[in-house]
Amino acid sequence: MMKINPKYFFTFLILSQAAFAQQKNQTVPVQPGVSLALATHRSATISNIQYQVHFSIPDELNTPIQSTENIDFKLNKAGEVQIDFKQDASHLKGLKVNGKAVALNFKNEHIVISAANLKTGNNRIAIDFIAGNESLNRNKDFLYALFVPDHARTVFPCFDQPDLKANFLLSLTVPTDWKVMANASKKDSVLNGNAITYHFNNSDKLPTYLFSFTAGKYTYLSRKVKNRNMEFLHRETDSAKIKLSVDSVFIGHSDALDFLEDWTAIKYPFQKIGFAAIPDFQFGGMEHPGEVQYKSSALFLDQGATKDQFISRSNLISHETAHMWFGDLVTMKWFNDVWMKEVFANFMADKVTEKLMGKSTFDLKFLQDHYPAAYGVDRTLGANPIRQQLDNLQEAGSMYGNIIYHKAPVMMRQLEQLMGKTAFQQGIREYLKRYAYKNATWNDLIVILSKYTKSDLYSWNKVWVNQPGRPIFNYEIKYDGDKISSLILTQKSENGAPRVWPQAFTLKLVYANSSKILNINAVNASTVISEAKGLEKPSYILFNADGAGYGLFPIDMVMMEHLAISNPLERASAYINAYENMLAGNSFKPKQLLNFYMKGLATEKNEMNLRLIAGYLTNIYWTFLKPETRMELHKDLENAIWTAMQQQEQQNHKKILFNAYQNVYIGGEAGERLYQIWFKQSAPEGVKLQEDDYSSLALTLALKTDTANNILKTQLSRTSNADRKNRLMYLMPALSLNVAERDQFAESLKMRKNRQKEAWTTTALAYLHHPLRQQTSIKYLKQSLELLEEIQQTGDIFFPQSWLAAIFSSYNSNEAYQVVQDFLKSHPNYNAKLKDKILQTTDNLRRAQQIVN
Repeated sequence: MMKINPKYFFTFLILSQAAFAQQKNQTVPVQPGVSLALATHRSATISNIQYQVHFSIPDELNTPIQSTENIDFKLNKAGEVQIDFKQDASHLKGLKVNGKAVALNFKNEHIVISAANLKTGNNRIAIDFIAGNESLNRNKDFLYALFVPDHARTVFPCFDQPDLKANFLLSLTVPTDWKVMANASKKDSVLNGNAITYHFNNSDKLPTYLFSFTAGKYTYLSRKVKNRNMEFLHRETDSAKIKLSVDSVFIGHSDALDFLEDWTAIKYPFQKIGFAAIPDFQFGGMEHPGEVQYKSSALFLDQGATKDQFISRSNLISHETAHMWFGDLVTMKWFNDVWMKEVFANFMADKVTEKLMGKSTFDLKFLQDHYPAAYGVDRTLGANPIRQQLDNLQEAGSMYGNIIYHKAPVMMRQLEQLMGKTAFQQGIREYLKRYAYKNATWNDLIVILSKYTKSDLYSWNKVWVNQPGRPIFNYEIKYDGDKISSLILTQKSENGAPRVWPQAFTLKLVYANSSKILNINAVNASTVISEAKGLEKPSYILFNADGAGYGLFPIDMVMMEHLAISNPLERASAYINAYENMLAGNSFKPKQLLNFYMKGLATEKNEMNLRLIAGYLTNIYWTFLKPETRMELHKDLENAIWTAMQQQEQQNHKKILFNAYQNVYIGGEAGERLYQIWFKQSAPEGVKLQEDDYSSLALTLALKTDTANNILKTQLSRTSNADRKNRLMYLMPALSLNVAERDQFAESLKMRKNRQKEAWTTTALAYLHHPLRQQTSIKYLKQSLELLEEIQQTGDIFFPQSWLAAIFSSYNSNEAYQVVQDFLKSHPNYNAKLKDKILQTTDNLRRAQQIVN
């Protein structure tokens, strides 16, 4: 619950009752960030917003960006207005209100305009300023604006909240050899010496977090696909990647648009279609209308790419395209509902993928993409509900995570099944049409969906959306001779509390020469499976056979000893449930489960399943085994993986196993084998390795050998692409053989400029804290935790989580665990959302204290 200063209690009470409109001269406290009170007040008093913004972007990276803007808006009630700007006052060079110069009143990240200078009706505020660099992501020869969730205010003065949608009239002055892209189409350009000014048409109505542009030395492409004009900016230089990827990127967007227009019954709702591929972008993608930004490596694939990478690219494009309707057309009113846009983007992207791939492949991918990631948070002491409380937008970034991206799609799939596909679609269509170009809440959606079903969505919503955690299932089976006399399935919360997650899934009774599927509708704490009564005693039971159920299920050890399941989806469900039971301390010890997965490397013929068990295997190897146990096992494991790679027939299968071999090896013989592959640029038979693969191999060899400097310098000389070369140079100190140099790198991360490329930073941290380096890196843990609040304040939305995961994911020692416990004990009033992030990312470390062997 939000803490309220008694001084402002009456103000807050008025705001919360929406009665402030009758209170003359009522103001909202000027506080850092964008408080819920401020957002509520502005939403009720300000409308019809039009921004006219100009940025003059110099060729030199360190030269300030001189900027101007006009903010036109209607003030429904006279009073003070706060404009958000998270910079110091030196960035503000001039201020006019309704044509008159006024003295600057700047405090707590806000330009405060007094009521005396404003009027009821239309107002204009003109500001000369120096743009903030942080969220413009400036590089030597390109930049890109990334403002989600509240970072627009770090760059230019604005009303930075999602329910004050506005039109943006943008102009950019850039070097003449730069290309530009923004939300709106280009109107014209004016050449002036070594610079060119681009004027854009007025944008569609957008919240500030979706306003965006990019400029720099890009290659520009345009295509007309099915009567849709599309434009594409990229910096890729690998001709093979370009040839293999460009057509697929355009077609992928076209396919997604076709599906979404048909499913929603609403045509693409914005004026243009454009996308940019950005090197080392912080996310997979960001859904700015007309200028979708993607991580370049996610779009540009080479001949060595696996089937899973191609599927992931299609899914990513579909996800960002789905946002055009879910998030962009209809936007959440406040960022506590940010999960709504993400769940629908994932959910609709999955539907596109299902249509393109077929149901069986889709079901398998859905299970593997969403369930392990959601369990990875929901099983922890820091589990958070899908819908969370948010008092100030400056903490909105900490709401992002695997619950909204992965548990929410599982929830939505269960909701669709509960309502029926047709009724669900009808409800969503009504929701989109009613709130088009406006804002809505989750409760608004529930009201609409409830019209299309007899089910109690409010009770269902309480447990699935508003509470954290997952159910633990158990069963009791009784026999009368060789016949089942009763089969009862029970569920409760992981902490033992009596809670029920209504859901449907299947059980499979397996016999010597046959099987029987039982459909389960678990809506109560105890479910009697009457269909089982009288059936023959099975050899074993496979719980959650269709992978649709969410929770920890019982596991039959007979099944694990003789896993001969022909259905890939059922095998995947068994693989996932086995891992979850190991973490819970049930049935398996880590070494035992590692051996089980190791046996499957040669026999598993499904690519996605092979990737799944290889991932589990490497995770157990590094996180849940003692160093001495690894030393006992490594030769057998290295040989098993190499042998399995030779036995597998498919190229992609071999590539997965080669990557696993590279990940786990610590032996001299394996190291020499990999060194020769890298040095001679000669891949094993049947494995395709490209430049990125050899670069990754060089980094691994540098970590595990005593010739790190020579290997990395050679790899650097082999790398031609400037962006990839810069990345490698950044990583080199984290891999140095010199402990003092690694110490210096860790110390340098205290300065924000040294962690500006967040994807580079997290990669470097993973090497710095690799299990083979933990004896010298454990001393960085306390410092890393102490930096977390600053990381949250200055980084992008996923950085706090990825910062912690890169650092802590492979530790299993009691010493590391005590560092975490001491930090939490010494900070009893620590930011609650960040504390949850710590508890989530250190959960394996906590569990390792009991199960490591």
